Parts: sequence; C-alpha cells; structure tokens
Amino acid sequence: MSTESALDLDLQGNIENFTLPEIFQLLAAGRKSGTLGIQREDSIVMIYFDAGDVTYGYGPRQTFHLGQLLRERGKLTSEQLDEAITTQASTDNSKRLGEILIAKGFIDRADLEAVVKNQVEELLYSLLSWQSGSFKFYENQFPTDEEITVSLSVENVILEGLRRLDEQNMVRETLPDLDRVYTISASQAGRTRAVTLRASEWNIMALVNGQRTMNEVCQASSLEREESLNRLAQLKLAGIITPCEKKAPAASNDSQLGAMVNRLSHLLESYLSEKEVLRVEDRKISTTLAGKDQ
Repeated sequence: MSTESALDLDLQGNIENFTLPEIFQLLAAGRKSGTLGIQREDSIVMIYFDAGDVTYGYGPRQTFHLGQLLRERGKLTSEQLDEAITTQASTDNSKRLGEILIAKGFIDRADLEAVVKNQVEELLYSLLSWQSGSFKFYENQFPTDEEITVSLSVENVILEGLRRLDEQNMVRETLPDLDRVYTISASQAGRTRAVTLRASEWNIMALVNGQRTMNEVCQASSLEREESLNRLAQLKLAGIITPCEKKAPAASNDSQLGAMVNRLSHLLESYLSEKEVLRVEDRKISTTLAGKDQ
C-alpha cells in the first residue's frame, strides 16, 4: 500500500504500537494538513500541520508557559504579565495572551514570534519522550485560528528531540540488527527538506551508501562506535536513512565521488573543531606583519 493511500485511512491509534516519530514522518511524507491530537492520561496536546510541516502546537498550561518564557527573556515584567492575564480573564479568554500583550505595547510581534517558535519546539521535544497514550489526526481541521504560526521541519524536530533522549535505549530499539544495510532516503515528491545536521551527523551520513552494514559504517567512521550508533539511530528515526537491499558496487567514477564526499565530510568536521585555533593564528600573523611594517 502506498503512503498516500495509507494516509487516506483514519489515522488513529496508540503510541505503544505506532511511535510519534513514525506518525510525524507519515504526515510529512503525505504533505498532510490538519491537527494531530495526542492524549496521555489528562494531558492533551494538539499539533497543527500544513503541507507536512509543523505550524503550531499547544498543550496544558500553555498560557502560563508563554508568559513565563517572555518574562525569563526579559521581554516582560511580572506586573505587565499580571495585567495582561487579568485583561484576558475579563474577556472570558476569548483573546490570546500574546495578542493582548502586543495591543498593550508590552512586547512587539518579533518577540512573540520567537517565543512561540521556542514554545512549539519544546512541546514537540517533550512529546517524543512519551511511551504511552493515544493519537488521532483530523485532516484539514484546526480547532483555533492562529494569527502567529511557525514552520518547523519534521526531520529537524525529530533529530533535536532524540538528541535529548536516552541514547542507548534508542539505539537498541531503532537498530536491532546492525548487519542491515541502509541508504539515504529520497526526498518526498514536491517537498523540499531543509534539514540542519551537525558535523558528526554529516560525517556518519556520508558513509551510508546502500552497501555498508551499520557495523561497517561504524568501522569506517572516525567517530567512536557509540557515537556513530547514536547518530545512525537519530538519522533513521528522522527518516533521513532507510533500510535497503545491498546495492551492486558503484562504477569507478561514483566511487571517486563517494571518496570525495567522505573526504569533504572529514574536512568539515576538522574545520568546525579547529576554527577557533585558526582564528587565533590569524590574529598572531596579523600582529607580526603589523610589527614588521612599523
């Protein structure tokens, strides 16, 4: 069954059987728009999607969290927050706290957009640690009309969220067979992926070529084995690499290209780790030359 036809079905179930990273990937692959409702005991979270990207999300105590974030960043005083909350209560909560803060001149729109983005990201990261609960996707339905939205790549959300989880458990569950071969996933048709990877993730991804097993990738990597496995598990859960049948050896030109990619990956990693040293050396050289000119 194709991804598109699968998404035409009623998408709902339990997190124990269908993990949230898998659900996010499915919605991103189908470029779906709508609301994903997730519930665990008394906690209910709603995540908005537009063409496969996350645009908004809210959960328990959202209003308090927004005001707290603005106050912690020095954008709002406690007195201003109390005044805005009082105003909101007098309107029967019909207005968003952020809208009230802007109307009163306490913050500007850029401040609110930055905090909303951070708030949605943190909500998504916390969701990835949920091991139980239920979910349902409401296609083309949105409970609220949000004036301020964001655009978050599902792949980036999953990668950053998984960086915060227990990595050893993640590796065991995500890569149970280290003799499997993986390849780079193809971008979904009509969807541009703007994925932000760290140097270590570029390093390991460059070794995934449809021929090496996970064990062989770890052996070829300049990273420690544990770190290599962590990065591979994160890339798989983000949908960036996928299992495949072992491909035939590439032609000589392709092999040369692959070698160049690997070399560039190592150079990038070295550059990122040593750039501060280079800056110091540049300053020393500049100082020496200046001294000679005098």
